[in-house]
Amino acid sequence: MKRKIAGMIVLVLMMSMFGACSKGSNKDMITIGIGQYAEHPSLDNCREGFLAGLKSEGYEEGKNIKVEYENAQADNSLAGQITDGFVSKKVALICAIATPMAQSAYGAAKDTDIPVIFTAVTDPILAKLAKDDKTPVGNITGTSDKLPVEEQLKMIRKILPEAKKIGILYNTGEVNSVSAIEEYKALAGNYGFEIVESGITATADIPLATDNILTKVDCINNLTDNTVVSSLPLILKKAAEKKIPVFGSEVEQVKSGCLATVGIDYYDLGVKTGKMAAQVLKGEKKASDMNFEIIDKAAFYGNSAVAKNLGIDLPKDLTDTAGEMFDSIAE
Repeated sequence: MKRKIAGMIVLVLMMSMFGACSKGSNKDMITIGIGQYAEHPSLDNCREGFLAGLKSEGYEEGKNIKVEYENAQADNSLAGQITDGFVSKKVALICAIATPMAQSAYGAAKDTDIPVIFTAVTDPILAKLAKDDKTPVGNITGTSDKLPVEEQLKMIRKILPEAKKIGILYNTGEVNSVSAIEEYKALAGNYGFEIVESGITATADIPLATDNILTKVDCINNLTDNTVVSSLPLILKKAAEKKIPVFGSEVEQVKSGCLATVGIDYYDLGVKTGKMAAQVLKGEKKASDMNFEIIDKAAFYGNSAVAKNLGIDLPKDLTDTAGEMFDSIAE
């Protein structure tokens, strides 16, 4: 009887050991922290692309990496708490999604040996995450979602030949938005436009700011501003009631009800970022030796359902070369 019990114990122990081996040992896991500034589709796509980029280079969640994911819900103080937490846990790498999160991550990790890889940062130089020559300010690098401003203005002029005033809502506290606004203002006159800007400081400001700007413009152009994008459904609803077109800055905004955009694919941006992170994890490069990268491939995306609702015919030369066209509005 004793031999039988001992044999059963050995069998159970062997099965436990086999299970542990098949799942991978925690000791073999590399822990990385992903901090996302706000919850909206473009940043979600960045995160999914980042994980896909890592996987393509041999780093897969649950196999050899453990992912600590946190979302700041567009709260700067929470972003700081999240990145401080990653540092206290001594993660191997921090992925920071969007400018405010990247700034928090750099501040939290700059006196450690933890590398920071950012994505969806419109102007890393203005955000003080890179020097004027695009080299890193420290152990930090990543990818920029810089808007193709001139191409966007050309597209708006082609779709709305009579338009004069473009409204832009933006958070004055987001340096990425401030940078984009300045570029729009510098180039708008070349295409016969005037930029009507409306700066806000919080989500609560958006309903009134939207109502106000809609009385002054022929269309609205949406940036990658995290505060504004988080309230995009409200802006689209108010604009639709007045039959005023809203142009997006990337494909997910067009899916959600913006008329059109010339923009980048945020999933692809995330993939590029993940591959950069993999180089750091493998020890092939240091973040401090890698210049930030920009995706310069932009495509036209249009929504024919929105165009129909607005009574607008999208030019055939745009739709024929579109990266993707949508015939419905995503909920």
